[in-house]
Formats: sequence, structure tokens, C-alpha cells
Amino acid sequence: MYRVLYRKWRPQTFEEVYGQPHITATLKNELVSGRVAHAYLFTGSRGTGKTTCAKILSKAVNCLSPHDGDPCNECEICRGIDNGSVLDVIEIDAASNNGVDNIRDLRDEANFTPVKAKYRVYIIDEVHMLSTGAFNALLKILEEPPEHVIFILATTEVHKLPATILSRCQRFDFKRITPEDICARLQYVAEHENITLDEDAAALIAKVADGALRDALSLLDRCCAVDEHITSEVVTKSAGLAGRDYLMRLSECIIKKDCASALGIINELHMNSCDMERLCSEFMFHLRDLMIVKTVKNADSILIATDDELKSLKALAEKLPLEELLYDLNIIEDTFSQIKRSSNKRIPLEMAFVKLCSESLDSENDALLRRISALEAKLASGNFTAVSSAVPVENNPKAPEQIKTAVSEPQQQIKAEEMKKTSEPQKADIKEKAPEPKAQVSTEHHAPAPSPEGTNGETVPFSRWAEVMDELQKVDAPLHGILNGASGYERDNFILIKSENPALSSFIKQDTHAVLLMKAIFAVTGKRYKIGLYKAPEQHSGKDPLEGLIKKINDFKNS
Repeated sequence: MYRVLYRKWRPQTFEEVYGQPHITATLKNELVSGRVAHAYLFTGSRGTGKTTCAKILSKAVNCLSPHDGDPCNECEICRGIDNGSVLDVIEIDAASNNGVDNIRDLRDEANFTPVKAKYRVYIIDEVHMLSTGAFNALLKILEEPPEHVIFILATTEVHKLPATILSRCQRFDFKRITPEDICARLQYVAEHENITLDEDAAALIAKVADGALRDALSLLDRCCAVDEHITSEVVTKSAGLAGRDYLMRLSECIIKKDCASALGIINELHMNSCDMERLCSEFMFHLRDLMIVKTVKNADSILIATDDELKSLKALAEKLPLEELLYDLNIIEDTFSQIKRSSNKRIPLEMAFVKLCSESLDSENDALLRRISALEAKLASGNFTAVSSAVPVENNPKAPEQIKTAVSEPQQQIKAEEMKKTSEPQKADIKEKAPEPKAQVSTEHHAPAPSPEGTNGETVPFSRWAEVMDELQKVDAPLHGILNGASGYERDNFILIKSENPALSSFIKQDTHAVLLMKAIFAVTGKRYKIGLYKAPEQHSGKDPLEGLIKKINDFKNS
């Protein structure tokens, strides 16, 4: 039967373990000196060698003829542990044996002396999956273990272990294996398997593996099924990657704000069965590479890239400001989290690129601050080409007046458009205070400007207030009681409520009551109104208020 590469080439001695010299050297010294602990804790990310080192340690403590701390792998005990005939080494998966009864059985078995080996070794993988009761049961035997028992606990989430367990174990933290070590191991395996592996292909596999040697060997195994000569194109196809070229093209789309081309590239990759989650992850790391190139002098010491790729990254990074890179990276990172929860993984990614290519659609604080910064830069430079192009201005030698016209006219247009909008009532509309009705004072010099719609700025009694009250009684009886005896007034798109009840103000401020009242008004009138409190107009005398002020000034001068 064919054995996959990560099983076939699993290290059998500490010397063969890649990327963990600080751990293998310590374990070998303990074995040589005979200072073997009763409990070990191996923690680290996946594929870094935790289970492998646990198996090597179980053989080394029981080997009949060890060599400098390493097992011989030739004696009866070593061969028996490898083929499973020696029952003194027990592997337990805590994910499926996480109950208190399982640990109690283990505790009872541990009291028996080993059958063949010197030590009875328990390797508990994914130990963080144990229940609270199971941890308590395990704690007792860790406190007072038999002399012939050794526990080796392995986990990827050490923070989930109780402090009482951590304090009774020798802890070893496994680091992510460096890309250089992964590449060296891949080349070694490829040479002995008669596989032609290009250097850039090995580097790409190491990058995808993200510090996990087991993942790297598994990907190498998949690539061998495609072609015996493994190139970067073969790796890209086997791993379902988009490739560096596609990432560069997507970056160019963001720089040019070409949303259509970006969505076209995503569609092309989707039709080629590219995993959208993987694509998002690739682009996130691509932006990270650009950030590193932008901020670090010797970026090649951190990045995993060929000379040509590094040159392309530097050229691309020059076109993107650092603040924009950070903003894009935040957007893609948030999208990556959304994709994991989404049933359709394509849509969140497309939405992200629409935001990146059309910043005006993004209302987040970072996007708004960037747009404000851009406007401030235009104001400082006096460049209003983009604004004034929509409003032609005649040649005028007075530059400040031109600028004032170019800025004020679009603002007037925006205000006019906002007043014409009749949208669904939102929370901002609910809590907005109604404008105070102005008294109708007749003046000779200034006539009031007509209101854009409604009652032309006048405050008039609302003729359908009784119908609104009948409708409100059906949906909100408490508010109907508060409004008993109240009257309504209409002013433009506002309904102003006049009531002597002091509790009305607090009720109106509550979103629930405000929404129900607005719905009742809409059900009667078929028109969207905002609501507010009525304030009686102030009574003014026909006397010009400036006369009193002028008189006071003259009196002060004469005094």
C-alpha cells in the first residue's frame, strides 16, 4: 500500500527533526543525563513536529541501546513501538476521549507496571479538548505519578489548559518551521523520491505551508500526482492558488480605481474553480508583502520571493501610499473574516474590491478621513479642477471669488437634493429635533423665502390628527394615552405635536414609540413625515428691535 510522503518521511530520531533544535537538544541532554521528567507538554501550531517528537521520546526512554539520546530504531522495543505490538506506549486522542470516565480508566491502567518496556508512556494529543472533570481527574495522577509512567501532552491551544496542569509539566514551545528549513527538507525528499523540484516551486510550497512541514509534504505529494517535474505553475494549480500575476493585476485595478476589471478578474478565477477564501488570503498576504517592501529596507530578509518577484513588488509599492496600503489591508482582513461565515464566498470578496476601487461607497471612519485629507490637500494647493469642472466659471481676475463660487455652488446643490429626498424613517430622522416654527412677522424690507415643499414654511393645524389618533390606539396604547388631549400641526414635512403632558418629550425620544407614531401617520396620509414638538411662536412688537439698541449706544456715548 502506498504511504503518503509525510508518513513515509516522518523523522525517526531527534537529529532528523527540522526546525526545532532548541527542543531536540534539550530532550537529548535529559535522556543522556537520565533526568527524565514524568510529564511533558508540547505546544505549537500544526505540523511543527509535536506528535513526532512525542513518539521519538517514547522510543528513546525505552530503547535497549540508545545512541546519544536517540533511539536505535533496531531493537525489539523500537520496532514494537513502530508497529504497535508494544502496548506500553498508548496514544490517546483527547478530542474523542475527553470525558472524565476516560481519564479515570487511564488512571487505573497507569498503576500497572509495563509489560515489555521500561516506562508506560501516555501520549495525549489535543489535550485542550478534555472536559473540566477530565482535567481534574488527570491532575491527581500528575501530582503523584507512579515511577514507571510518563505523560506527554500535545496541544495547539495551550491557553485552554488549566494553570494547575501547566505547572506540573515541562513545557516545550514548538516554533513555526522557517521557509529555508522547509525548502531544504522538500529538496531532500524530492531527491530521494526521484522528483524534479524547482527552487521557486519549493519556495512557493513553503509559503503556502506557513511554517507547517507536514502541510508542505502533503502539498508536494499532490503536485507529484500532476507532474514529476514540479514547477511553480504546477504548485499554483495543485494548491488552487491565484498566482502572483493575478494578484499584481488586482493591485493595478485598485491603483487605477478600475472596479469593472477587478470584478472581471475575480469572475475569471471563480470560473477556473479558484477558492475565494484562498484568493482572499493570498491577496491579504500580497498586501502584507507590499507593506513590508514599503517599510523595511532589507525586505528580502523577511519575504519569501524570487528576485524578479521582489522587483515587481517594489515597483508596485511605489504607486501606493502607505496609508492606502494599510486601509486596503484592513478591508481585506475584515473580508476574510466575513468569507468564513458566508454561504456564498464570492460576494463578500466582490464587495471588498468595489469598496477598494470606489472609496466614496465606503462610510467607515478610515475611508472618510482619507477623503477629508485629500480635500484638505486640494484646498492647500488651490487645485479645484475636479469640483469646478461641473460648474463652468467665466474668466475672472479675482481668484478668491472663483474659488468661493466653485465651492459654494456644489454645496447648494447638495443641500437642495437632500431637501427633496423622502426616504424611509431612520433613527437619525427620529431623533432629529423639529425646527421651531417662526412667527409670521410682517416686515417691509425682507419677505420670507418660500419653502421647497409642503406648507411653504407655515405652521397650520393638521386636519387628520383625529384619524392618526385612532390608528395609534391600535398599535401603541401607552403613547395614545400620553397624547390624549394633544393637537397636531403641520409644517412642511414635519408633524408638530402640542401637548401639556410633560411625559410626551421622553416618549417621543424613544425609538419604538417614535417609529410607531410615524407609521400611524403614514397609514393615514400615505406620506412620510418627521415628528417634533410644537413650540408657540414668540410675539414680537411692531417696533424695530434695532431702535432700542441704537438708543442705548447713543446714551452710552453721551454719558
